[in-house]
Amino acid sequence: MKRLLSIAAVAAVAVTGCMDQRHTAGPANYLSIGDALLSTTAGFSNVTSSFSTTADSGHGWGPEGPRGGGPGHDGPGRGDMMGGGLGPDFAGGMGMGPGGHDGAHGPFAGYGLPSTCTYAASTGRVTCPTDSNNGLSITRSAAFTDASGKAQSAFDSLTTNTVNIQIAAAGTVIHRGDTSVVNNASDRTVTGLASGSTQRTVNGTSFGTEQTHGTNPQNGSYTASRSVSDTTKGLVVPLASGKPTYPTAGTVIRNMSATVTLSGASPTTTTRREVVTYDGSANATIVITENGTSKTCTLPLPMGRPNCP
Repeated sequence: MKRLLSIAAVAAVAVTGCMDQRHTAGPANYLSIGDALLSTTAGFSNVTSSFSTTADSGHGWGPEGPRGGGPGHDGPGRGDMMGGGLGPDFAGGMGMGPGGHDGAHGPFAGYGLPSTCTYAASTGRVTCPTDSNNGLSITRSAAFTDASGKAQSAFDSLTTNTVNIQIAAAGTVIHRGDTSVVNNASDRTVTGLASGSTQRTVNGTSFGTEQTHGTNPQNGSYTASRSVSDTTKGLVVPLASGKPTYPTAGTVIRNMSATVTLSGASPTTTTRREVVTYDGSANATIVITENGTSKTCTLPLPMGRPNCP
């Protein structure tokens, strides 16, 4: 089940980044661990993050052997960003739409909840019943306040100014006999949603972990672990009617790591970190650090193609 708390269309932004050591050759021990950075942990699209929701395959990652006698994928390559890229809200892919400046339209908007959710005045939060999907239990809660900070029992597209949304998606996913234990969660606060606001400010964190045990014809038995996380700090998005608008301040820090151990072999690990900085210009700066090696790229906004040395 995809994330229900945003009306944003799914899109991704690519960024240049080359992988280093991604595979070992040989039909018996072929390993392309860079593949682990192409997708997020199973069910990660249920939480709020900077990662594209299209990167959630719905199941855990495991190593694959050669396809058609040739090598497998090598992970994020030239023109790509890990985990499916940036979501459209983070790169100027969301216009305000016909509704104008209200909290139901534009970047980081649309927080309607199912009618089964309940408000508790004692906590100031709306809590939804637990959903189940593909082996995961999904819980959601939200706090809505107006411009004066007064708690609201539901999201109002005109008067709600600040939303804090917390989501968790955890459980066990079984895919083709492989078993993955998954734990995903996020916590995001968006301010500037009330009608008449001139900008929105976003702060939040997300994380996901995945532990997979499985087998495949090329590698035999294996264990794989992955983690994904991000932190959004002081992201400011000016509002402009009827056209996409991109962040002009703030940072997004994204991390992924993967470790896989094939039967009878030593563990192999890869790590990647992407720091996106917005400075008010039409180009964001992206620093990519992969297995200890860094490079600096620029991302033209909105929705441009990254430039790397």
